[in-house]
Amino acid sequence: MDQASIEGPGRYDLTMTPPRLLVSLPDSRIRGLFAGAPEGIEFIEWDMTGPAPVDSIDIVVPPYMGTTMHLDRLAGVKTRLVQGLSLGYDDIAGVLPPGHVFANAVGVHEASTAELALALILACQRGIPGFVRDAAKGQWSPALLPSLADRTVLLVGYGGVGRAIEQRLLPFEVTVVRVARTPRLDERGPVHGIESLPELLAQADIVVIAVPLTDETTHLVDDSFLSRMRDHSLLVNVARGKVADTAALLSHATSARLRLALDVTDPEPLPEGHPLFGLDNVLVTPHVGGATTAMMPRVARLLNQQFARMLRGEEPLNVVLRS
Repeated sequence: MDQASIEGPGRYDLTMTPPRLLVSLPDSRIRGLFAGAPEGIEFIEWDMTGPAPVDSIDIVVPPYMGTTMHLDRLAGVKTRLVQGLSLGYDDIAGVLPPGHVFANAVGVHEASTAELALALILACQRGIPGFVRDAAKGQWSPALLPSLADRTVLLVGYGGVGRAIEQRLLPFEVTVVRVARTPRLDERGPVHGIESLPELLAQADIVVIAVPLTDETTHLVDDSFLSRMRDHSLLVNVARGKVADTAALLSHATSARLRLALDVTDPEPLPEGHPLFGLDNVLVTPHVGGATTAMMPRVARLLNQQFARMLRGEEPLNVVLRS
């Protein structure tokens, strides 16, 4: 076979260098996920606390925690993709230097966040925090408490996390009402638009917040929102702290009119001694929705997908910002 036929249309050009990617990973734990990395991948470790080790990196993976504190290190560094490890990216646009493409971590945290949302709902409905407090004092305190079965759950936010929560709620024999930015129909029926919230809030026993933080959703959960909720209903926030007005939350919880389960707060972390900590009708977890053993295998799966696509010359998945 002559060289021309090898290099003809659709053929591999033997004179070409095989495609390669230089990838920076923030720590040895994530580096350890890729013992059998695809051919053509070269890894370097860079935690972004200091200058970039080289001036051109194909894919930069910032640290999971404190991403925004480190992104200024990308100034003057040529990249093809900055692959975040979180779903939320509300704080990225203001700190990402010009000339970069940023993708979020779709597929990594949805299942674990949905698990926590369900755990918070069950704990609050079945009085688990109170039983734990009483048991610590050596007290046996049986009580008749609200079920999850036969309740109406209003899901505010119907993206990946919202859908994952719904999948886990349905076997509990609940009525799930969905709300998204724009109304639509799917195989389960209507997804209501955000403008329907005032009438829907009054119908719900449990309201779960799973919206991204945007200008439109900042303080979506305000005094008016909370006032429309049923007495003694439960608000669960697994979105972002700033989606809710903390003063309004505290007011409705202090009066014992509403129950709260908060994985996210504003400010965050919630300061030691904050009054929300001291209320029996408030359950606070320290923003651990995605912090489970499911994270690292899913990070590896996502990164391998990105590696393969970019080696083939395809666009990366989940791009949310181009600076």
